[in-house]
Amino acid sequence: MKIFLASPLGFAESTRAFLGVLKAKLESLGYETVDPWASSSDLEELLRKTERLTDPQARAQELHRVSMRIAERNAQLLRSCGGVLAVLDGVDVDSGTASEIGCAFGLGDKIINGYRGDFRRCGENDGVAVNLQVQYWIEQSGGSIVHSLEEMAALSFSRKI
Repeated sequence: MKIFLASPLGFAESTRAFLGVLKAKLESLGYETVDPWASSSDLEELLRKTERLTDPQARAQELHRVSMRIAERNAQLLRSCGGVLAVLDGVDVDSGTASEIGCAFGLGDKIINGYRGDFRRCGENDGVAVNLQVQYWIEQSGGSIVHSLEEMAALSFSRKI
């Protein structure tokens, strides 16, 4: 089964290596990972070139166009997968990751699991590990939130009928 890896880990050099660790762990469990960061590297390079345009209006228009291409590619990748692993680390869940969680839930056939190795509290109260709406989408899909790589081994991305 293909698993979409939703995360903000590609933004920073300090977190990119952990993206590889998660991919390797999922693959060791028999899943095929779909990494939107790797899948859009060509468009990210186009973004970097576009950022160098000197005309502000042309720059903004082209950045919008390329950004929408990245978003559409991510949406297509998400639709092609049977499940989602979402990285929930940080003081709050990354907005793009939260969006992908909501989209996956809306598609209705994806199991969404969350990984939160971050020990800081980010839920509204002691009853939730992250934003209550994000946790709701995860749990209602049949998924759960794990807090270590070891717990990932117990994850299931298939519905129990």
